[in-house]
Amino acid sequence: MIESGLFVGTLRHRRMSPIPNAFTSPLFMVLLDIDRIPQLMQASRWTSHNRWNWASFDDRDHLGDPTRSLRDRLTTDAARHDVRLPDGPVFLLTHLRYLGYGFNPVSFFYCFDADERLRLVLAEVNNTFGGSHPYWLAPDPDSRTFRSAATKSLYVSPFMPVDLEYGFALTQPTGRLVAHMSARRAGSVCFDATLSLERRPWTAREIRRTLLAYPAMTASVIAGIHWQAAKLWWKGVPVVPRITHDGRGERAAYALQSAVRTDAGTE
Repeated sequence: MIESGLFVGTLRHRRMSPIPNAFTSPLFMVLLDIDRIPQLMQASRWTSHNRWNWASFDDRDHLGDPTRSLRDRLTTDAARHDVRLPDGPVFLLTHLRYLGYGFNPVSFFYCFDADERLRLVLAEVNNTFGGSHPYWLAPDPDSRTFRSAATKSLYVSPFMPVDLEYGFALTQPTGRLVAHMSARRAGSVCFDATLSLERRPWTAREIRRTLLAYPAMTASVIAGIHWQAAKLWWKGVPVVPRITHDGRGERAAYALQSAVRTDAGTE
């Protein structure tokens, strides 16, 4: 049975090429039933919905029109990508805003059918330039676990080439959760990231305990991103330039850049 909760653990990044680099960071994320977010955010005096607090869920932080329900937005976006949202519960693994600041490198929407079988996952990827892209993932029918793949469609890191294929391996968000993403180029893995998290109950006591341990989670995330970027630059990892500042135009220009570079056979 899937339930809302706090998920605490580590994020590991490993870069294999062109210059190796690896690190592991402690973090926590929240898993929320998207149909019960307003009620869930009333569990503690330190949490709120669409209002400033130590920890808050803001509808503007996820896809589509924030005046519509999150389920309606998911249904619309799924149809836009020629997939059908299952008719069961949907749970969102994400970062909240902490002290008014929020940033999510990736959020996962786990979409179940009426029999609580995991049928789809939406990986909502954001970059530090204001861009966002939804990757709708259907499981490989030949795999015993939830595995899926997608072509990279959004500029994320200035140190990652454009012509990449993502591979995802996900467990169900129960007592222990693992979310693994690899990036392949020409059949070889050049980067991977792994979330390894354990569930804590969504109670006022656990929320307070976790916030005291990680008082400004998203600020720590963005600080870590820039610190690791500085280390990669110092090590001499080549920089891939970004083309445009517009989110939608960024994806179109990114696709064109990828095609041109692939045809030319260059980085």
